[in-house]
Amino acid sequence: MATPAYLRIRTELERRIRSGALPPGARLPTEAELQQQFSVGRATAQRVLSELAQAGLAERHRRRGTFVAGGARQENLLRLANPALQGPEVPGRHSVESASVVPAEDADVELPGVADDAPVNQLRRLKFDVDENPIAVELSAIPFSLAPRLFDEDLAHLTVHDYFARNGIPAAKSRVYVDPVLLDDANAARLRIAPGQAVIRLRRLTWLTNGKLAEAMWHLIRPDLVEFFIEQTTLSTTGS
Repeated sequence: MATPAYLRIRTELERRIRSGALPPGARLPTEAELQQQFSVGRATAQRVLSELAQAGLAERHRRRGTFVAGGARQENLLRLANPALQGPEVPGRHSVESASVVPAEDADVELPGVADDAPVNQLRRLKFDVDENPIAVELSAIPFSLAPRLFDEDLAHLTVHDYFARNGIPAAKSRVYVDPVLLDDANAARLRIAPGQAVIRLRRLTWLTNGKLAEAMWHLIRPDLVEFFIEQTTLSTTGS
């Protein structure tokens, strides 16, 4: 399956930012310039710049444009909890390690309210930065009865909440937990760092409107490569 245009463009801009070709403070192309350069629509160009900003790689200023941000790679934690999210929770190249249907008790993630013998879709992916450093391991589990055709999707680019929205699955809310954990041997090998190191684990639970569990997932994040923040606008949305 062809790589989506927004992802191809965003990856190219991210590569140029990481390499220093676009240094901190450099102006990024406008939406109109991206449309012309890559022959894409306005929605695609807008998504590229918005996702770079959400990833902490760019800063958008009304009337001035979009500029490369300074500092280490940053990710907005609110993206993980947003049921309306489009695009990956942690931007960058994704590689599918495994995709299988397993009993809930073997899913490697706690699934509250789901019977131990209930089948679930288990998806494990690795995420890389533009220098091909592994920055995260992701594991997600979704009840098979809720998404029996999940593995027909382009799993390298799948965003679970976007899948729910496209298929009319009524996800209502998400909750994210932040835990420091010691890295086990298997995940240390995936992240190419020594086992026993303290890393950040982000756990997310998503529920349906009827209160049943829709998804349980976690990310193990390399703290030396990713810095997390929470940001929410304080500007009023109503006129004075």
